[in-house]
Order: sequence, then C-alpha cells, then structure tokens
Amino acid sequence: MNPTSNTDESGPVELPPSGELDLHSFRPQDVKEVVLSYLEACREKGILEVRVIHGRGIGQLRQTVQAALAKMPFVASFSTAGAHYGGEGATMVRLRPLPGEPPEPPSSPGSGREKG
Repeated sequence: MNPTSNTDESGPVELPPSGELDLHSFRPQDVKEVVLSYLEACREKGILEVRVIHGRGIGQLRQTVQAALAKMPFVASFSTAGAHYGGEGATMVRLRPLPGEPPEPPSSPGSGREKG
C-alpha cells in the first residue's frame, strides 16, 4: 500500500519512496499509517535510511512518529535529526533489510536508539 494525501479533492497522491517523507500535508490521524506504508515501500526498494519530517511545533507529532517507530519490528534504529537535517523537526530512521538482502553496515556509536 502506498501512502496517500487526502488534501487534494482530485484523488490520492502517490509518494514514490525517495528516502524522505514530509508529513506536513497529512492529517494527524493518518500519520501512523502513512509512516508505516512509506517505510515499507522504502524497504522494498532497498532504501534503508529515511528522514521523516514532522516539524518542530510543540512536539506532539514527533512523539507520535517516534512511538510508532518503536513498535515497528523492521526499524533498526531512529533518532532526532542533526541540525543540518532538520533538528527536532525531523527523525532519522534506519530500516532493517528485507530477508535475503545484504545486511546493513554497522551503525556508528550514538547514531540512534538501537532496538532489540
């Protein structure tokens, strides 16, 4: 399933996986499903490093995104982006490769929250 935006009355808009997902155009109630679908699509294309842009605001959307990421078994790690990549307005996500794909290179110390 591809994530879509319902802001255009002409119909859903497909987002081809590019390694960057900007959530500004999505309704808050759709965010978890959009993130899940987008990350699955990236993983299928072999894109294992993804930046999810949620904006700074009061941090509610960031919390929603990061709570959802923590529950996704194919997410290897995630962390708030560095200053040059959006800082608190974005989350960097490292995905586990699909079975049968080459393993991802080891992450550098402190690069994100490792999931067991």
